[in-house]
Amino acid sequence: MSRVGKKSITVPDKVKVKIEGSSIQVDGPKGTLTWNLPEGIHVNIDGDQLTVSRESDERKYRALHGTSRSLINNMVTGVSQGFVKDLEIIGVGFRAAVKGKVLDLSLGKSHPINHPIPDGLTVTVTDNTKLKVEGIDKQVVGQFAAEVRAYYPPEPYKGKGVRYVGEIIRRKEGKSVGK
Repeated sequence: MSRVGKKSITVPDKVKVKIEGSSIQVDGPKGTLTWNLPEGIHVNIDGDQLTVSRESDERKYRALHGTSRSLINNMVTGVSQGFVKDLEIIGVGFRAAVKGKVLDLSLGKSHPINHPIPDGLTVTVTDNTKLKVEGIDKQVVGQFAAEVRAYYPPEPYKGKGVRYVGEIIRRKEGKSVGK
């Protein structure tokens, strides 16, 4: 049996879970998330505990068991606490600003980069170089942060670019003039 799938999920007091057929809906103080369970995966509610089980030990059900449990756990965490990704921009003249539902990035290119902010996300910019992406859906928060980082990933020579806070960049030595 899956080690991750065996663990039960503790539901906080403020969070309500509804299961209708193969759909699971999680309501909390930060919002509502809905997800359709894959075929062969079942969720049981026992008080404040959720357990995920599978139909059989076939390979496809074993593969989905732990994944389904993790996704449901992320839904519960998202509606109760939310998810945050912090990014920092390093480079002379590099900056970011939020203009309505668009993130305006100046990353040393010939044109500004305007990246739309998806619904359900809150993006705040401090000091023109620090971005904070917040939301209830872990996948949407992570995908948005990855897309912003992909515009100018940190380069190994000077360290310029967009990086996650705490990300370690392995630096390289530049060319040296040899005699």
